[in-house]
Amino acid sequence: MPEQNEGIEISVEELRARYQEEQLKRLRTDGLKQFVSLKDKFAELDSDPYADPTFTREPITESTEVVIVGGGFAGMLTGVDLQKSGVTDFRIVEKGGDFGGTWYWNRYPGCMCDVESYTYLPLLEETGYMPTERYAGAPEIFEYCQLLGRTFNLYDRALFQTVITGAVWDDSAGRWIVTTSRGDTISSKYIVIAGGILHKPKVPGIPGIETFKGKMFHTTRWNYDYTGGGPRDFMDKLGDKRVGIIGTGATAIQAVPKLAEAAQDLFVFQRTPSAVGVRNNGPTDEAWFKGLQPGWQEERVVNFTQSVTGAKPAVDLVNDGWTDVMWTNTQAAAQSPEHLAAMEVSDFQTMEKLRRRVDSIIEDPETAAKLKAYYGKNCKRVCFHDDYLPAFNKSNVHLVDTEGKGIERVTETGVVVDGVEYPIDCLIFASGFEVQTDLDSRVGFDPIGRDGVSLSESWSHGAHTLH
Repeated sequence: MPEQNEGIEISVEELRARYQEEQLKRLRTDGLKQFVSLKDKFAELDSDPYADPTFTREPITESTEVVIVGGGFAGMLTGVDLQKSGVTDFRIVEKGGDFGGTWYWNRYPGCMCDVESYTYLPLLEETGYMPTERYAGAPEIFEYCQLLGRTFNLYDRALFQTVITGAVWDDSAGRWIVTTSRGDTISSKYIVIAGGILHKPKVPGIPGIETFKGKMFHTTRWNYDYTGGGPRDFMDKLGDKRVGIIGTGATAIQAVPKLAEAAQDLFVFQRTPSAVGVRNNGPTDEAWFKGLQPGWQEERVVNFTQSVTGAKPAVDLVNDGWTDVMWTNTQAAAQSPEHLAAMEVSDFQTMEKLRRRVDSIIEDPETAAKLKAYYGKNCKRVCFHDDYLPAFNKSNVHLVDTEGKGIERVTETGVVVDGVEYPIDCLIFASGFEVQTDLDSRVGFDPIGRDGVSLSESWSHGAHTLH
């Protein structure tokens, strides 16, 4: 692959100044305190709309070799690898109603994986499964997780709609004593925490949010009873609704085009724009897929990893938006002043190319200016989509840019930005997930090890090992 930024002229000094200006607009001192706790009055925002609310079972008391926390890809692949190693005595404990992890929770309209299916979906050679598209949609990925569960006999070992409430090391017995929300007590020699980070909703503590009288939900707990439709279907109940969505990150990039098709009016509240590259999705070429040789997936995964981390393999097998954006001279071993300067220029050029894409699509110059991202490419996740930017050319889609300040307040009937109230019927939070919070908040417990020391306490002193 040739260098991707050749011929893109920039002014380094002007961009440095602009990046600094945009950064200063967004600096906050409250950190994670800006988000509300999803307990008590906000508990509904974290409830599971997909599971059977009538589900019950008797408590289990048992001894097993391994307890795996989480039924997403990490937990499932741990179960698969354990069986390959001859360990069949294990339990998978999952708070959702099925396997899938983030793909169980994220069922919002338009949801798909932004990494190529052939590298992202694990064990394709073992299952013989051919993804229908280059970038698979969330429903297909969720169904593939279920296929993995059936293929590798994981369902018989799973406890769904169950949250681990405690894990305490019994030194005399040399085992973990694990308790759950269903009254289970499980003794295990090992515990594997595979709870992930893309499942626990994060909601901004905007003043007045608790007073809103319309419908309100997070994208990971999508309310199809209200919107109509489904993950694959048109939302047929929004035709007379004014919908507001807070956030313009990777989730909103995918949800906005679908909402734009269905809602009477859509208000997109933006604090910081995303850089959006070309997606270029399409169906899988069946002849190509069937012609792949044994070992192809591992080779492709390694090649993709090299392409996006600066190793620059001789051939870019994936050749997509990620390898385009990450290929250029940004991650090499040398850290001389000359190399660092080249890295900066390369980054500026990459982002300038994405800003020029905005101008090529958006018809209104003022809207285009607000949708341009002025920051380094690793500051905010780069997105890839072919329908997000065109959505802002629709007459029913309104970009409300907050100039980096965020929303002023929420009222009973709308959202206020810079003194202007935007009346809405439905408020959707595309505000991301808890990533940096402690284990107790994300997975429901904090393991207690030898001498009564919790894992969080042990980690609070810094890393013990590099990996």
